[in-house]
Amino acid sequence: MSELIDRTVNAGAPVALVTGASRGIGRAIAVALAQKGWRIVLNYQSNADAAAEALGLIHAAGSTGTAVQANIAVASERAHLLDAALAAYGRIDLLVNNAGMAPRKRMDMLQMSEASYDEVMGVNLKGPFFLTQAVAQHMAASRHEAGPRPKVINIGSMSAYISSTSRAEYCLSKAGMGMMTKLFADRLAEYGINVYEIRPGIIETDMTSAVHEKYDKRFAEGLAPIARWGQAEEVARAVVAIAADYLPYSTGEVINVDGGIHLQRL
Repeated sequence: MSELIDRTVNAGAPVALVTGASRGIGRAIAVALAQKGWRIVLNYQSNADAAAEALGLIHAAGSTGTAVQANIAVASERAHLLDAALAAYGRIDLLVNNAGMAPRKRMDMLQMSEASYDEVMGVNLKGPFFLTQAVAQHMAASRHEAGPRPKVINIGSMSAYISSTSRAEYCLSKAGMGMMTKLFADRLAEYGINVYEIRPGIIETDMTSAVHEKYDKRFAEGLAPIARWGQAEEVARAVVAIAADYLPYSTGEVINVDGGIHLQRL
């Protein structure tokens, strides 16, 4: 595990910890927050080159960042991530639980392996739950300090609504994140910590490039009212709105960024 740290810019600015931020939606979120003056703790699991590239974009946005390698499914690595974040900046004002994974191989749920279930649930649900638990304890203890009101944002998925029997473990993990959002919203309200969930739909990233032709066809067939791919930056805009405290009287709220795919239509 390693860190790439630059503490020289934006001293005193609020701090966001974004998991899975080296690529795709997580990178877009980290850069969008940096453009608004946030300092970024950028978590990644394995791709140091992508993390360094994302850190460069944060610097280009006029902010500073710390890249911390950690697998959030592992307790010792979650502890390392939190320790590194606090060592770098001394505070966490916003936690964005973005890190997630699909099963390594799509498989009919009647043949799905227990190993695949455990791996996906560890990264997508267990890891975010216990990371939030640890970060929330720090937020609650420091809630009277100067700075923005602390917040947690979970990046869920339309798969919380929609059955996909070839990746049941992923759907279960994202449905579980929906209840996780409600639970933490309820528990943390007394500390002034609001919790939100953003559910992206079909988002165009390097991770979805292999299914581009499939979903081009599905959009043409009427998959969603807004018949196009979503962009990672559109998910990031929702995060920025919450970070800016535009929803102070909402908690436990689900914000769909999915082109309306969650709507039930005749």
